Amino acid sequence: MKRILIVDDEPDICLLLKKYFEKKGYEAASQPTGEAAIKWLKDNTTDLVICDFKLPDYTGLEILQKIKIINSSIQVIIITGYSDVRIAVDALKKGAYDYVTKPLYPDEILVTVEQALSKQIQKAVPKALGKPIQKNAPQPDTKAYIAGVSHQAQAVIKHIDLIATTDMSVVIEGETGTGKEYVAQAIHNKSHRGKKPFVAVDCGALPQELAASELFGHVKGAFTGAVQDKKGCFERADGGTLFLDEIGNLSYENQLNLLRVLQERVVRKVGGASEIAVDVRVLVATNENLREKVKTGEFREDIYFRLNEFKIELAPLHERPGDISVFAEHFLAQANDQLNKSIKGFDEEVLQIFRTYNWPGNLRELKNVIKRAVLLSTSEDVTTDGLPHEICSPIQTDSDLSMDFNGAIPTSLKAVAEEAEKQAILLVLEKTNNNKSKTADMLGVDRKTLYNKLRAYGIDA
Repeated sequence: MKRILIVDDEPDICLLLKKYFEKKGYEAASQPTGEAAIKWLKDNTTDLVICDFKLPDYTGLEILQKIKIINSSIQVIIITGYSDVRIAVDALKKGAYDYVTKPLYPDEILVTVEQALSKQIQKAVPKALGKPIQKNAPQPDTKAYIAGVSHQAQAVIKHIDLIATTDMSVVIEGETGTGKEYVAQAIHNKSHRGKKPFVAVDCGALPQELAASELFGHVKGAFTGAVQDKKGCFERADGGTLFLDEIGNLSYENQLNLLRVLQERVVRKVGGASEIAVDVRVLVATNENLREKVKTGEFREDIYFRLNEFKIELAPLHERPGDISVFAEHFLAQANDQLNKSIKGFDEEVLQIFRTYNWPGNLRELKNVIKRAVLLSTSEDVTTDGLPHEICSPIQTDSDLSMDFNGAIPTSLKAVAEEAEKQAILLVLEKTNNNKSKTADMLGVDRKTLYNKLRAYGIDA
């Protein structure tokens, strides 16, 4: 029986979730503060923690880091308010499995819990991924790479096809949630190593004192708590691919250790005396500018050039609005399978909101928004009733309004949408140096539609 710990200072929420999970066959416990939760975790084994971001004594990020030090295999789900989307993205970067927005819907949380525990089992027994998707089969953990239709997306596909046939190391750059792991998985699947293991490691979630053990393994007795020999990620990925996410978070000492493995292709376990040969292709990802980190001395130049044999850059979702409908349909199919629903599509107003929203959490945020909307939908299409408030009414500062509307307050949602569309066109025109063909391609429209929009908005380009 899997054990879940609920950490929240609201007794009603703890009681509701505890009874719900017990009814679903889980063993559940609750604690009101971060300090009490940490003490409980040290004395009891658990598989998953559901933690409110705002606790009396800790933030969700602080308790997340403490949990990972106690046991890095514990899955953590953060409960957050709508206004905390950026904080939630930061939590994912630091090792949280997912976040659930308020108000809470137990059925939605249950799906996330089941996916988290499923991923925990997969990590415990590493195996090759990338099996073909079966029709009508649940797809919560599929690693299929879905390509967009934009110029940027097609360029990424060409790069994947080009680089997959080699053993070159690749740096994948992009904001959090842009699909860096999916690109890495696609490279692996198309390579000659495709039937060998694909092992993914989130360097941002690795406590500094445990990183060497996770990457290179340890021998029994190497440190307190090392009760048996352990294989590291390099050994587990032997013959296949090792994906190091958020590589910029590795400490200087562990960067040195990693450089030696890349050069010599051997690993030495923590506390071990012998070296073990490994045959591993290394792919890394980052949401930071590694060149800047090299300049500031935070990242070693020699390891950067060792890893950067080829670079793939992923554009944020708001820069390729033409891809949104492609991913929305894909995530809709996934949500239907996960939630046993049969929603057919999206209301046109929903699609317009999707195209004009900024998507700070990129594809991950889009996926979560659609899953929530499918859960709440009572009609055959997703409508605005199922969307979070901050998606329908994104917060703008007074200065933003003044800049966009020349000091006048907009009189309708249509005016807001039109101004957002105009600003999107101007942004893409600037990025393409007024190339109309590229601009139309990036926006997912034909040239005739683009010219009509230029005339309608009085854009001289």
